[in-house]
Amino acid sequence: MKYILHVDCDAFYASCEEIRNPKLKKRPMAVGGLTNKSIITTANYEARKYGIHSAMPVFMAKDLCPNLILVKVDHPYYKEKSIEVFDLVKSHAKLYEQVSIDEAYLEIDIENPLVFAKNLQEEILTKTQIPISVGISYNKFLAKLASDWNKPFGIKYIGKDDVGKILPDLPVSKVHGIGRRATYKLNRIGIYKVAD
Repeated sequence: MKYILHVDCDAFYASCEEIRNPKLKKRPMAVGGLTNKSIITTANYEARKYGIHSAMPVFMAKDLCPNLILVKVDHPYYKEKSIEVFDLVKSHAKLYEQVSIDEAYLEIDIENPLVFAKNLQEEILTKTQIPISVGISYNKFLAKLASDWNKPFGIKYIGKDDVGKILPDLPVSKVHGIGRRATYKLNRIGIYKVAD
């Protein structure tokens, strides 16, 4: 049976920096600009506990977490790590589409996609030290939704029988392509969930 998988590297830039400096793993850290007027590109999961997220101004992030460690963006290094990860991912699929530096779709024809996803996670982590989350479904939209479900290092399968249970109560902010501004505008006119 054919399945679509969405592979998403967990806090990719931050994960890369934690490989380079393992002391950062247990501490709140964000990658981005170093001045107060800069913005956060990625925050590790320790920093996210404080409410820090991408596109947040550094001064706001420091207000939330005064002991936040800031690391300057290093695009060439992240590109190298991305190639390592997605060369491995690509080797497992006939149909493959990388959509950003840290995520890709692949199509597999296999009996047990959950076992495949777990093995892929372990292989990527062992060979590159980058944790990934994997979403599995029958189309890209649902696979992308699933990959974000159990982060970090999560696996989620959404089948046709699950759609009626999952989608109606899903906040519109969880729909791929609907950002903070669109969510705000939709909420203002009474649209909070997919069912609305």
